[in-house]
Amino acid sequence: MKRRWVIPDIHGNVNTLKQLIENVIQLTKEDSLYFLGDYIDRGSDGKSVIDYIMSIQDQGYDVHYLIGNHEDFCLKSYELDQHRCFGKSAVHKDWERYGAKATLTSFGVKRPRNIDEKYIEWMRKGEYFIELDKFILVHAGLNFNIPNPFEDTNSMMWIRDFKVDIAKTGGKKIIHGHVPVEYSLIENLIRSNNYNFIALDNGVYYKSSRDGFGNLMALNIDTMELLAQPNIDF
Repeated sequence: MKRRWVIPDIHGNVNTLKQLIENVIQLTKEDSLYFLGDYIDRGSDGKSVIDYIMSIQDQGYDVHYLIGNHEDFCLKSYELDQHRCFGKSAVHKDWERYGAKATLTSFGVKRPRNIDEKYIEWMRKGEYFIELDKFILVHAGLNFNIPNPFEDTNSMMWIRDFKVDIAKTGGKKIIHGHVPVEYSLIENLIRSNNYNFIALDNGVYYKSSRDGFGNLMALNIDTMELLAQPNIDF
C-alpha cells in the first residue's frame, strides 16, 4: 500500500536519516517521500545527506523536496563568493553562525564557490512549497499578511511566526519544519482538530539530554502515524 511520508529538517545527520528511512519507515518504491528542507548545517555531514537523497532518487524512489533557509544561506553565499577575490560576504559570515564551516568541510572546500555544481543545482531545484490534497507543505510557513501568501517565497524559507488564514489555503492544513518544537506538542498538533498547522521539526541536532527533543520525525499524512528516530550521529 502506498504511503506518503513527510520528513522535516535533517541538518547533516545522515546516519539518523538512513536509519529512519531504511529501518523505521522501511521505504518501498510504492511510497512517496516529502522532505521539508534544511539538509545541511548544524550537523557534520550535509553533503552526505544530499548524496543519500540523490541516491534514492536515482534508484527510482518517489522523492519530493523543498528548499530551506539553510540552503538559501548556502546558495546566496555561493553566488556572492563568485565575485570576491578576498574575504567573506556578509551573508557567508552570517551563515557561519549556523553551521557553514561544518557544511563546507563536508564538501571538502573552504569557500562556497568551490562546492561542486551538482549540489548547487540540486538545491536550486528545491521547491518552495508543495500542495497536496489535504495539506500544504512548506519549510517555514506562509506570510498571511499579504493577499496571496504563495507569492512570498522568502517567507516560505524564513518566517517564524504566522497565523494561518484557512481561506487563503483553500481549507488545507500547513505542515512545516524550521522551528524545533517539543515532541508532545507535535503529537498534540497531529491529534487535535483545533489547529490549522502541524509543526514537525523536533530539533534532531539537539543533544538527547534536552527532554522532548533530538529526534528526526516522519509523518504518514494518510494515516497520521508519527515515527521518531533519535539522533545516532553524535
